[in-house]
Amino acid sequence: MPFFSVIIPLYNKEQYISECLQSALHQSFKDFEIIIVNDGSTDQSVEKVENLVSEKITIHHQDNKGVSEARNKGAKLSSGKYLAFLDADDIWKPDHLQCLYESIQTFSNSGLYANNYYIKHSNSYTAPATLNINFDALTPIELEDFFIASLKDTIVWTSATAIEKNKFMSYGMFNTAYPTGEDLDLWIRIALKEPIIFHPKHTMTYNKSIHGSLGKQEYNRQRLKFLSSFSHQEEINSSLKTYLDLKRYGLAIRTKINSELKIFNETKKLIDYKNLNVRQRLFLSTPSWVLKILAFIRAQLIKKEWYLKTFKG
Repeated sequence: MPFFSVIIPLYNKEQYISECLQSALHQSFKDFEIIIVNDGSTDQSVEKVENLVSEKITIHHQDNKGVSEARNKGAKLSSGKYLAFLDADDIWKPDHLQCLYESIQTFSNSGLYANNYYIKHSNSYTAPATLNINFDALTPIELEDFFIASLKDTIVWTSATAIEKNKFMSYGMFNTAYPTGEDLDLWIRIALKEPIIFHPKHTMTYNKSIHGSLGKQEYNRQRLKFLSSFSHQEEINSSLKTYLDLKRYGLAIRTKINSELKIFNETKKLIDYKNLNVRQRLFLSTPSWVLKILAFIRAQLIKKEWYLKTFKG
């Protein structure tokens, strides 16, 4: 039994999967296996995997069912005590698994383990995630409040995470009803019940540069469903309410720009404006045509990296 099973869902990532796998194979911590679930890729992704000969790698195939189904299948097929997730377009540093191992040894029987991470915003600009937490040393810590720590970038990114396999199964794995937000749904369910351990050392890079800023419109109804699924817990947990209201704000702005006014109005009604700053309140009342212009300008600035270096650095 390996200590870690590395779970990689794979769907049309021929440009990235080789570098991703190389980063996983070159870990300083050696006690792991790699389970790849090909989620019906139609490009050369599988051929890229097959070109990498390693006894640590096994690949399984399924029709295209989505990332949650692929991760869940990988978990079921795994033999490791802990699951470490890695998306096919993300990259680990050589000490990634070692840091997760240190956290597990320091805080055994916790709900979830996560390392700090970088965000690749463009091909030439990568920056540390912006987290709402202070830490004094590069040693594992137990989070006082997952939701407050995640008010900027989320403190738990999927490709920086590990969880005990039995615990993952006991929580029902990733909810396959959600085509997006399935990871945050699971992290919230765990954070409401168990400690979450964070290692401040940056050990992986999330490739945000290939993801659209507005997301897929057809997913926004499901996003609202996910953000409405913790209504009872919000009533007794103000940190969770604040966290979800900021997520709802983001969805409201996206749907207003996309002219999905029904979802926009439903989302807006759920937000307590006390959890938003003045700028956010102003944007919610800004006409959609103005927001579209601002979104276009922002996209152009991101391409030139001015926005990123000015507002995200």
